[in-house]
Amino acid sequence: MATFLYRLGRLAFRRRRVVVMLWVAVLAAIGIGAMSAPGTSSGALSVPGTQSQRAIDLLQKEFPQASADGATARVVFEAPSGQKLTSSANKAEVESLVAKLEKSPQVSGVTDPFTRGLVSKSGTIAYAQVSYKVAQADVNGAAHAVQTDVVQQGEKAGLKVSLGGNAVEDKGASKAAELIGVGVAAVVLVITFGSMIAAGLPLLTAILGVAAAILSVTLATHFFDLASASTTLALMLGLAVAIDYALFIVSRYRNEIRDGHEPEEACGRALGTAGSAVVFAGLTVIVALSGLSVIGIGMLTSMGLASAFAVAVAVVIALTLLPAMLGFAGMRIMKGKLLTRRMKALERGEGESMGVRWARFVTRNPVKVLAVSVVGLALVAIPATSLQMALNDDSGKPPGSTQRIAYDTLSKGFGPGFNGPLTVVVDARDSDNPKAAAQDAYTMLSKLDDVAAVRPPSFNEAGDVALLGAVPKSAPTSEATKDLVSEIRDHGGALHQDTGADLMVTGLTAVNIDVSTKLSDALIPYLAIVVGLALILLLLVFRSIVIPLKAALGFLLSVVSTLGVLVAIFQWGWLKDIFGVDQTAPIVSLLPIVLIGVVFGLAMDYEVFLVSRMREEYVHGAEPTQAIVQGFRHSGRVVTAAAVIMVSVFSGFLLDDEVLIKSIGLGLAAAVFFDAFVVRMTIVPAVMALLGHRSWTLPKWLDRVLPNVDVEGEKLRHALEAQQTVSAPEPVLAGVAVGVAAGVHVDSDGHSAPHAFTGVHASGDTDTPAPAQQAPGKARGRSRLKQRLARGGDATAPADSTESEAPARRKLLKNPVRRS
Repeated sequence: MATFLYRLGRLAFRRRRVVVMLWVAVLAAIGIGAMSAPGTSSGALSVPGTQSQRAIDLLQKEFPQASADGATARVVFEAPSGQKLTSSANKAEVESLVAKLEKSPQVSGVTDPFTRGLVSKSGTIAYAQVSYKVAQADVNGAAHAVQTDVVQQGEKAGLKVSLGGNAVEDKGASKAAELIGVGVAAVVLVITFGSMIAAGLPLLTAILGVAAAILSVTLATHFFDLASASTTLALMLGLAVAIDYALFIVSRYRNEIRDGHEPEEACGRALGTAGSAVVFAGLTVIVALSGLSVIGIGMLTSMGLASAFAVAVAVVIALTLLPAMLGFAGMRIMKGKLLTRRMKALERGEGESMGVRWARFVTRNPVKVLAVSVVGLALVAIPATSLQMALNDDSGKPPGSTQRIAYDTLSKGFGPGFNGPLTVVVDARDSDNPKAAAQDAYTMLSKLDDVAAVRPPSFNEAGDVALLGAVPKSAPTSEATKDLVSEIRDHGGALHQDTGADLMVTGLTAVNIDVSTKLSDALIPYLAIVVGLALILLLLVFRSIVIPLKAALGFLLSVVSTLGVLVAIFQWGWLKDIFGVDQTAPIVSLLPIVLIGVVFGLAMDYEVFLVSRMREEYVHGAEPTQAIVQGFRHSGRVVTAAAVIMVSVFSGFLLDDEVLIKSIGLGLAAAVFFDAFVVRMTIVPAVMALLGHRSWTLPKWLDRVLPNVDVEGEKLRHALEAQQTVSAPEPVLAGVAVGVAAGVHVDSDGHSAPHAFTGVHASGDTDTPAPAQQAPGKARGRSRLKQRLARGGDATAPADSTESEAPARRKLLKNPVRRS
C-alpha cells in the first residue's frame, strides 16, 4: 500500500498537467450529464414487509382509484376575522377553489369540505383533501402551479389559504451553511499553515471533489430515485472529509520538505505515509455509510450510498489531484508570510506547541484525566435514557411556511389528530360475511378512547375489501397515536377470530410509525456491526488488541453523549432558542442510526491519523510515553485543525430551516467535538500512558495470521534507505584523486573528459576524508533546501524542473520493496 501510494504521488507530481486536465474533463462530462437529470425527490418512505406497506399494496390492487401510494395535499381554508366559511360569499369562493383543484393535472380526487363534513364546529376553518395519481416524487410543475394559484386566488378574496401534505413543493434549502463552513475552514487552514498557498490547496481540492460527488449523485437520478436529503448529507460529509484528508497530506508534505527532501520525493513520501492513513480512514467511513443500506429503507439507503460515494471521491481527489497541485506549488508552499512569531519559533524547533504540552500533561496525570473525561461524557449522556423517536411531519417545517401554517390551522380547528388520519383496511376476502366484518371494525374503532372521528366503510367492486378512516385525538408524532395504532392492530386479532377478516392500519402516520419501529429495532444490531468492523479494521492497522478495544469504547461514549445533547435540546428544549429550535418534539428516527454510521467513520479518522503517527514513532524505537508525545508533536495541531473545520462545517447546517438537517448538523458537530477533543486527544493518550508497552502487544499466533498493511510506511522507509545505499557514488582511487578533484581527466588521445564530482577537495588533499555516502538527491537536496528555508524559500527551483536519476535509482523506484 505505502509503496504503491509513494509511486502514485511521484507520478501525479511529475504528470501534474495531465492529471489536472483529466479531472477537468471528468467534471465537464459529469456536469453535462447532470444538467438533464430529473433531480432528487423529497424521499417518500416505503418499508417492505411491514403491515402498512402490505395494506398499501392491497389498496393499489383493490382500490386503484384511491392511489394508495400517491401524493396527497391538504388545502386549509380559514375565514377572515369575524366571519364564517359557511356564509354565502365565502362558501362560493371555497367551492370555486375546490373546482379548480379538481381540474388540476395528475389529481385523482378532491373532497369537498361542505359535503364531507370537513368544516370545524366554529365554521371558521375547513379543509379539502387532494389525492394525486402519482407518487410524491412525480408531482409535476403544473400541479404545483395550480396549488400556488389557489392560494393566491383565495387570499385575494380575503381567505387565509395554506397547503400541507407531501405533494406540496418545499422551498430550496439555504446555501449559507456551506459558505460558512468553507469560510471557517479557510481561516483555520491559514492559521494552521501560515501560508495562503498551503491553506488554499485543501479548500480547492475539497470544492472540486464535492462538486464531482454532487454532480455524480444528480446524474444518478437518471436511473435511481434518490431522496433530497442524500445530496445534503453527501455535501456535508464530502466537504468536511475532503478538507481533512487534504490537510493531513499537505501537512506531511511540508514536514518532508523540512526534512530536506526534494518536492517530488516529499510528495511521494507524504502519500506513502499520510496517504495510507487517508485510505484506511476513508474506507471506514465508506463501509459504515454503505452499511445503512442493509436496514432496508430506501431513503436511508440513498443517503448512505450517496454520502459514501462523496467520501470515496474525496479520497481519490486527495491521492491524485492534490499531488498534482503540489507539483504546481513546489517549494512556494513553504512560504509562511502569515506565521505569527510563536509559529515561526516552532518552525525553527524552538519551544513546544500546545499539543505537546497537553500530551505531557495527560501522560503525567493519566488516572485523573481519564476519570474526569469519562465521568463528564457519562453526565452528558444521561438525557439519552429518555430518547423518543418519530419521523418528522409538517409540524417540523419552518415557522411561517405554508405547511406549518396549514398544520397549526388544522390543529386549531379540528385537533392535532386531523393532521395524521389513519387508514384502516379490512381484508374480508376469506370472510363469510364481509359487510359484517367491516361493520364490526367500524364499531370497534368508534369505541376507542383516542379516536376523534371514524369514517364509515367503503367497499371495492367485489365487496370483499373495506376502507375505513380513523382520526386520532393526539398529534401524529405523539406516543399516544403510536399506542393507538398498536391498539387497533391488537383488536385485529380478535376480529380475525370472529369473522375471518384481516385488519390492517396504513396511511402516512402508520407508515412513519412502522419506519420508526424498524429503525429502533435495527439500532442495536447496526451498532454491533459497526463496532465489530472497527475492531477488525483497527486490528489490521495497528496490530494491537488494546487499541481497537479502546477506540470502539471511545466511539460508544461519543455516540451516547451526542444522543444526550440531542435529547436535551430537541426533545427537552434546553437552550432551544440558542439553536433555533422553535418547539420540542421526539428525535427524528433517521438521526440516531445515521449518526452512528457517520460518527463511526469520523472517529476512526482521528484514531488512524493520531495513533498511526504514535505507532510510527514507537516502531522506530521510541518509548511508549515518548511515542505519545511525538505523535502529538507531529499530528496534534493537524488533528485539532481538522476537528475545528468539521465542527464548523456541521454547525453551519444549524442555519437550515428543516428540523432533520438542523438536528443532523448539531449531532455531527457535537459528535466530532466529543470524539476529537475528549476521546481521541484526552482519553486515548491517558489509556495508552497507563498501559505502556502493552498498548502495542499482539499474540504471536495472531501476528502471523494477520496481513501487514503497513499504514505507517515502515516497509517504504526501509526500501528507500536501501535505495539510497545502492545509489551512493563509487569510491575513487587515490592515485587519480587529484586529477578528478581538479575536474579534468585527459584521455590517451588528448581530449578532456567531463567533470567528475567527488568528495575530495580541489586542493588535492587526499588525507581529508570524503563525506559519508548518501543518496545524491537527498544529500544535495537537504543542503539546498536548508539554504532555501533559511532565506524564506525565495531561491526555489522551478516547479517543473526535474533532476536526472541514476539507472539504479530508477530501477529501485519501480519496486523498492523487492530490492530491500
